[in-house]
Amino acid sequence: MTPVAPTPFPETSFALALGLLLVAPLAIAGVALVNTGLGRSRSAAQSLLGSLVVISTAVIAFAMAGSVITTFTAGDHVFHIAGKPWDWCGAGALFLSGLHDAPPRMQLALLFELLSVALTVLIPWGSGADRLRLPAGAAIAAIFGAVVFPLIAHWTWGGGWLAQLGSNFSLGAGFVDAGGAGTIHALGGLAALAVVWIAGSRKGKFPREGLSTAMPGHNVVYVLFGCLVALVGWLAWNMAGALLWLDAAPVALVGVAVNTALSSAAALVATFSVTRIRFGKPDASLCANGWLAGLVTSSACAAVVGPLAALFAGLVAGIVTPLLVELFELALSIDDPSGAVSVHGAAGLWGLIAMGIFSPQPGQVVAQLVGVSTLLGLMLPLAYLIFWLVNRVLPLRVDADGERLGMDLHELGGNAYPEFVVHRDDSYR
Repeated sequence: MTPVAPTPFPETSFALALGLLLVAPLAIAGVALVNTGLGRSRSAAQSLLGSLVVISTAVIAFAMAGSVITTFTAGDHVFHIAGKPWDWCGAGALFLSGLHDAPPRMQLALLFELLSVALTVLIPWGSGADRLRLPAGAAIAAIFGAVVFPLIAHWTWGGGWLAQLGSNFSLGAGFVDAGGAGTIHALGGLAALAVVWIAGSRKGKFPREGLSTAMPGHNVVYVLFGCLVALVGWLAWNMAGALLWLDAAPVALVGVAVNTALSSAAALVATFSVTRIRFGKPDASLCANGWLAGLVTSSACAAVVGPLAALFAGLVAGIVTPLLVELFELALSIDDPSGAVSVHGAAGLWGLIAMGIFSPQPGQVVAQLVGVSTLLGLMLPLAYLIFWLVNRVLPLRVDADGERLGMDLHELGGNAYPEFVVHRDDSYR
């Protein structure tokens, strides 16, 4: 992928990208609503307030330090192997100094990355629902915003070594991820897996080995409405990514939007069919997960493949997502209330691979697989190590009494629904 700083950016494209980025936060709002609806009623206020807290913490950390790593400059940290340059870290200014004097494309890139880190940290927050403490959530969000996300963002979007796979080894256009399927969603999904591993399952979720207790989300209306809100933001997000990272012409954005819609629609139809066949009736929560999985897949594919390929990629995501949710819960005892490991992690990785498969450029699938391997082999262990260290200092999980009362009462002193009884739970008897 082409580094963002040196290339000119037409004023028309600048205005269009800025407008799209102002709409893109609806994707963040949609995911926050989905996370809240899939949690328990006694933790709803903590979930939504926590979304604001982790977003704010990550954004501040990124602005203060993380943007130094992501920014493309002539002074980037580069090492040479076999005569090839490998750009591994940016060398920008602290506290976004000089932002107003930066080239237009770089300003938009920083805004895109600021929104991206907000969405990334929201994903593991949803998986830790009903037991992840606010202070711990804020701490891991700050570290992600300052170090973890900026590294992969620079490697992908800032002219880093993953983007250089094309120029260094003739692997297509290098690792391509215009909408953030890997940089945002797969990274967030893998971080969610690390959170679940360390925090453990909710009390009563797995009463005996091999068994799982159903803990349905408390408000499926929030979940489904969040899907509709997310669609609007996702359309804008994918189009803005195409403009910024792929130099797409404005006339090509209609195709990006069509592919995004097709991918999500195909995924929903597939999940609807799978759950109806398996359970006799469609499952609303799993259908929402399938819809989001299609959107996540589109983040890698929408700007670079044709409509039929986008539809197929979404179809595969919609079939696999409910099966993975069931596999993780029943076979691996992973308690993931939001389904983020499947929806964002697995679907993000699939989207990256599908983009390589359907790309006409020779070697593109290999470049995509290198990116996938980096996420699994480097970023997942890094996220786990960071969360493990944070947990030693600032425990991720609430104590047993706090979990029994609910996160709203324990951390906020009041319920999201004070008119209703929300504390009864047979699993605590």
